[in-house]
Amino acid sequence: MAMEWSTLFLDPRASKDLNASRALIIVNQPFNTRLLKTLWAACEWRSCADGGANRLHDASSTAGGPDLRSSFLPDMVKGDLDSLREDVKLYYMSQNVPVIYDSDQDSTDLMKCVQALEEKERLTGKEFEIVILGGLSGRLDHTVHMLSYLHKLRKTRKRVYTVTDDNVGWVLDEGEHLIHINYDILGQTCGLLPVGINSTILTTTGLRWNLDNTESSFDGLVSTSNHLVPGQDVTIKTSKPIWWCAELRNH
Repeated sequence: MAMEWSTLFLDPRASKDLNASRALIIVNQPFNTRLLKTLWAACEWRSCADGGANRLHDASSTAGGPDLRSSFLPDMVKGDLDSLREDVKLYYMSQNVPVIYDSDQDSTDLMKCVQALEEKERLTGKEFEIVILGGLSGRLDHTVHMLSYLHKLRKTRKRVYTVTDDNVGWVLDEGEHLIHINYDILGQTCGLLPVGINSTILTTTGLRWNLDNTESSFDGLVSTSNHLVPGQDVTIKTSKPIWWCAELRNH
């Protein structure tokens, strides 16, 4: 049976009508306020990974606009706090948001937030899908960490997405997948990226340039700048884990 995927949480008209429980983790990369509002409404638990709190604070207190900070208070800020500005730390502490220092240098701030979520899951018996805001832009080492970490998380988490102003992406484990495409949200361009593997065999439908039992690797074919076919969902069969990504429409 195919694993089903949906980006309905990116549709502001549908974000409050979702069956799945979702957790939002904000990392230290820029994002627009519109995307923040949509993802915030689609998630019931929210955290900031260290400097991600700076981004949240600044995005919700945009110069010249209304101060929305009190409407966007995360459930926690966690990390080694080397990037957290003092004014941001003091603000969230004044709003009774836990600011948690974790000195473990063997885990990143993102990993520390995932660990906090997993502890919440153990206490509540509830399982969350994870939506990470940021992580696919900015510093190359941060991007590579995101690619690597989600590749590993596929072994223990059912669904983990990462979203930027331009893209949404996630790891497809080996097997068959059905991706429901919301064409109001996604643009035409997409890609299948053989990251973290030697090669994979891909078969697809719903793409302009479909693959039929085709090998994909960094030394060979990589399906970048492929296109979605309007009105069609996408099916993907892969022999090894791969990254799927799609562009977001610029509304």
